[in-house]
Amino acid sequence: MAPTGVIPSFRFAFSSPARLRTEVFGGLVVALALIPEAISFSILAGVDPRVGLFASFTMAVTIAFTGGRPAMISAATGAVALVVAPVAKEYGMDYLVATVLLAGVIQILLAVLGVAKLMRFIPRSVMIGFVNALAILIFIAQIPHLVGVPWLVYPLVAAGLAILVFLPRWTSVVPAPLVAIVVLTVVVIAAGLAVPNVGDQGELPDSLPSLFIPDVPLSLETLTTIAPYALAMALVGLMESLMTAKLVDDITEVRSDKTREAWGQGSANIVTSFFGGMGGCAMIGQTMINVKQSGARTRLSTFLAGVFLLILIVILGDVVGLIPMAALVAVMIMVCVGTFDWHSINPRTLRLMPWSETLVMLVTVAATVATDNLAIGVVLGVVAAMVLFARRVAHMTSVDAIDSDDGVRTYIVRGELFWASSNDLVYQFDYANDPGRVVIDLTHTDIWDASTVATFDAITQKYAAKGTSVEIIGLDGASADRLRRLSGNLGG
Repeated sequence: MAPTGVIPSFRFAFSSPARLRTEVFGGLVVALALIPEAISFSILAGVDPRVGLFASFTMAVTIAFTGGRPAMISAATGAVALVVAPVAKEYGMDYLVATVLLAGVIQILLAVLGVAKLMRFIPRSVMIGFVNALAILIFIAQIPHLVGVPWLVYPLVAAGLAILVFLPRWTSVVPAPLVAIVVLTVVVIAAGLAVPNVGDQGELPDSLPSLFIPDVPLSLETLTTIAPYALAMALVGLMESLMTAKLVDDITEVRSDKTREAWGQGSANIVTSFFGGMGGCAMIGQTMINVKQSGARTRLSTFLAGVFLLILIVILGDVVGLIPMAALVAVMIMVCVGTFDWHSINPRTLRLMPWSETLVMLVTVAATVATDNLAIGVVLGVVAAMVLFARRVAHMTSVDAIDSDDGVRTYIVRGELFWASSNDLVYQFDYANDPGRVVIDLTHTDIWDASTVATFDAITQKYAAKGTSVEIIGLDGASADRLRRLSGNLGG
């Protein structure tokens, strides 16, 4: 086992036969699971299946060396497919590849600008919502393979689930997902069962990927055409990748380099574009298979996932095409069960948890499931968390009045002052009945923004109109500097 809190290196994969076996089998299971998904995402993007398959190969192999989160799987994804689909449909393959190339460049620029640091603003409730929405989306993606299919599919899925549940209790030498896939494939072939298989999802390529240089005019018009799609792809890809990296950090209890991950995603997309791929980002479902189901922890599993994928589709395509979809559906259902945070919906947890935290989680889940986009769900969840936090803090401000023997009234303000909490502050003073001198004591508070300074300007002006002098005391540091610089300079 790797030291706690230390990211396992490539060398750690070879530290023991058991660890090496885990990494190899993890990569193999992920490769098998990647094939139908990559084909589906290619169809979603409106391109040939080999475009998604080759993108998954180049993304996985590249990110194994450039990424910041070992054992995380990057490949062609549905979120990216949705973003680039209009480009492929309206402008063709060359513009699609140029878009992927530009998106990779943008991701590297965002890495330089420190976009990974924004992860600190993702609250726990949004992270839980992200995980739960992910589990729901993975399950929803399996429904088409369970509806309108031969009845034999259902007992096959049930058998696969039984293997996945009970085999780990007996032995962990071979990953249960791999056993389920092999056993169900053998049963289907031996019994001659007519059920949907991987080959039904689309044609597998029979050659290696080749260098592809997009044939597009190097002009401002081309840039303005692809830039909006490239920016959207870069943002969506980074959002999903960094959130997935944080999720894996929590599972493995090891913190990864998010800035390097952003660099790695950009590099992987650039490499992918030069091989005619559709681009991609971290694949959450496959990452969960690799990390949780298989127990992989190093870059070797990610690298082998890409290598095995290429071998399977180019050399063993005919054999892979015979794998029943029921086996892969069973694996993904178990991924859903293992990914969902069941503790978060436990009645006892819901009773103890502040309603605002639960609401943020529900907003994240609802937005993600409704839009089929994890990035949108996370953004809306963060916005909801910020609004609810501002609302909660705004009600923690209090103003107490104390009269002294020398005819001075002192107002003691407590609580943090910013736009949400200071807007009503102006109504907390008795302008008409206060004595000729008023002291506002801010010892127990801080001033965080210009809105609060504007509020104190309004308070002093109201007192001035009544002929009352006002003295503000108790501030120091940044708050005092902010009041000194901005007071009287904010206009009407």
